[in-house]
Amino acid sequence: MAAMAAGDEHAASEILRGLARHLNCLNEDNKATRKRALEQIRRETVDKGLSSSVLQEVFSVVLKPLLRCLSDPMERCRETAVLVITEFIRCAPKPEESLPYLMPCLAQRLGEKEILEPTEELRLLTMEMLTLIVDVCGKHLAPYLNEMINILQRTIVDPFPDVKRESCKCTVNFAKSVPEHFHMQSDSLVKPLMQTIAHQHSRVRMSVIDATGAVIQYGSGKNVDDVLSHLAQRLFDDSAQVRKAVAAVVGSWLLHMRDRYSYFHKLIPLLLSSIDDEIPEIRLLAADLWRQVGAQWEKENEDDIKDKLDFLLTPPPFYPPGVERPGLGCRELVVRNLGRLVPAITHDITDWLVPTRIRTSQLLYVLLLHAEDHSTQHLQPLLATLYQACTDSEKDVVSNCLAAAKLLGTFVPPAVFLKLLLDHVTAPYSSSHPWAPLMVLAAVLGGCSKPLLKPHLEQIANTLAQPDVCQEYQQVMYLEQLLACVDVLLRQCVSDCGPVSLQLLQVLVTVQSLSTEPSLSEKAVESVQCLCKIQGLDSVMELYRQHMTQLLDWLSASVNTWSSYSPQRLQLHIIVMQSGPVIGEFISHLMPLLRCCLQPDKDPEMRMSIFTMLAKLLMDAMNNCVSWSFSCIPQVLSSLEEDSQTGRLLACRSLSTILRLIGTSLHPDELNKIYPELLKRLDDSSEQVRGVALQALGLWLSSLTKDYNPELCAPHLQLLFQQLLLHLDDPDTLVQDQVLEILKKGSSVHPELLKREVEAVRDKQRSPLYCDRLLQHISSLLTDTAAGFPE
Repeated sequence: MAAMAAGDEHAASEILRGLARHLNCLNEDNKATRKRALEQIRRETVDKGLSSSVLQEVFSVVLKPLLRCLSDPMERCRETAVLVITEFIRCAPKPEESLPYLMPCLAQRLGEKEILEPTEELRLLTMEMLTLIVDVCGKHLAPYLNEMINILQRTIVDPFPDVKRESCKCTVNFAKSVPEHFHMQSDSLVKPLMQTIAHQHSRVRMSVIDATGAVIQYGSGKNVDDVLSHLAQRLFDDSAQVRKAVAAVVGSWLLHMRDRYSYFHKLIPLLLSSIDDEIPEIRLLAADLWRQVGAQWEKENEDDIKDKLDFLLTPPPFYPPGVERPGLGCRELVVRNLGRLVPAITHDITDWLVPTRIRTSQLLYVLLLHAEDHSTQHLQPLLATLYQACTDSEKDVVSNCLAAAKLLGTFVPPAVFLKLLLDHVTAPYSSSHPWAPLMVLAAVLGGCSKPLLKPHLEQIANTLAQPDVCQEYQQVMYLEQLLACVDVLLRQCVSDCGPVSLQLLQVLVTVQSLSTEPSLSEKAVESVQCLCKIQGLDSVMELYRQHMTQLLDWLSASVNTWSSYSPQRLQLHIIVMQSGPVIGEFISHLMPLLRCCLQPDKDPEMRMSIFTMLAKLLMDAMNNCVSWSFSCIPQVLSSLEEDSQTGRLLACRSLSTILRLIGTSLHPDELNKIYPELLKRLDDSSEQVRGVALQALGLWLSSLTKDYNPELCAPHLQLLFQQLLLHLDDPDTLVQDQVLEILKKGSSVHPELLKREVEAVRDKQRSPLYCDRLLQHISSLLTDTAAGFPE
């Protein structure tokens, strides 16, 4: 070895003797001379393959001249000097011996407020050399902590992106190399890192995140709060690799940071947010890191949880199917920090940035999945948060929060969540979004199991059927959520809904009556059909037959207060129209209700709507309505005297419908009460009313059957003919034509009487033409009758 050492020493002396002239040339004014000298030094040393001991000896001699060349005005000379020094550091056995000269020089070149090296590429080469120095010198750099921190502070914010990245890489390596010392000045690097974390180049952002991870993990622990908001923003980064870097860094902190227990409540949301990332690779990484964190916590706190280990490992009943239950440690971590996490969720769910709100809503679901029944003690703020989120314009936010609400239904006892939710449904938080509690209620009920929900069905159904719940609002969204609550009960409890069938039907009737959207009304009808099916009823009519008495009593309770704006009026319409023939079986209950609605002192518009409903009903169900249509007639006749033109018009139309459908079934006495009222309307101020009244008179004549004795009823017919003949002389030819046709129809009832009446007024008519035509018709009719021809 001594011989080798002597040989190496001799070889080193020879090399240095050969380098002497080149080293002297480094001081020449001629830049070409300096350049050639540097290239010769390179060829004679690092390119020559010298032994490590020879190279170390040569390096110790040439280092200072080479360092002076770092300030050479010629860029090529500076570059060559950096490359030569880099190779010496890489190959020399004891590179740390160069640090007393090397580090002050580098600190001067890169660590001052004004960076002396103007060329970007050379700054990058110099930073790469510094990274190499950290790698090969390691803990020997501890005395140069100030120099390193100064350099990194400046180069992290260097204008050249590649220099930023290299500086971040160097920061990571340096933190790992001198952890015992790094924490003393690590805080100084946080500001430049945060200034660079949003750089336009994604690779720079990734490098900054990695460096931030090392600075915090090996640092003083005082700057976690200074970086968390910046890292949280990177969760929304367009680059998947940047988001992956955030997950890796946060996971590492949760596993290895010395003071991690103090920051669990701030770090957990960042890692759990990555579990829902759109990139599978990131989701898998975050999930794996989270499992490690939970397992580590479980091991570290084994004594604390051993007494309740069996209980904690038993999954709760009715756990969501297809969902993997988080590990015990993960669940306990969330439970113990939930009190701090919920307020943050409440705050961020209303952030002005859509991506933030979406991430927050996803995080809420993950937290509740971990918290399980422990979310009970935070139910009030959680519900308030869900109400707010349900009003979001972003569909993803709403769907995520409804999924979270469903978990509340799974884990929180129904008695607990119903106590709050039903109160909120009855008295909504927001007047502008009164449907939010209903939306959340539907979701929560959807997560609750049938056995747990069954004892509370009546309470829920009664609340939904309350007038201030189901009749107070007409917004489509509100009605949709009301319907959703009924549907989820039908879906969850099926046949158990029988005892609350009436309340559910009341809600479904109300939804139909208030809805302005045909599609919503159709969905409500489908729900009515479902309510039939789960009770084994053959049809909707059977359902109405089952509940008709209670439904009519329900409406009758408030009928004295009805107006045209009352929802009960519309509810009556739905019940009457949908029950079909069944309504005829409940005349004794229906008629008092109708009579009250049709009293002259009632709201005219409401009365008109009742008449319209009756007209539709009669048209739809002629054969089933005869028995009770008679009792409607007096109210319709009294309405012919309405001050409202529309009311009179509707009354005439209602009479026309009644006569068309059941006129032939009416007793002559009933018929004789109708025509005088219609005759009065021939003098109505409205031409439209006059026209419909004439049509009704024609239908009245068509209603006369063989039971109507023309001789006994001659006084009635005489009055009718006399009044019609007056209008046969009307100035309006259209009216004359219409009256003529009606009289022709009347001629078949009592032709002789009509002939006498026509002859009596013919000469008094302004235009006897119509009388002549009528007499001709009557004569022809009498002739045919005398000849035995059928009428």
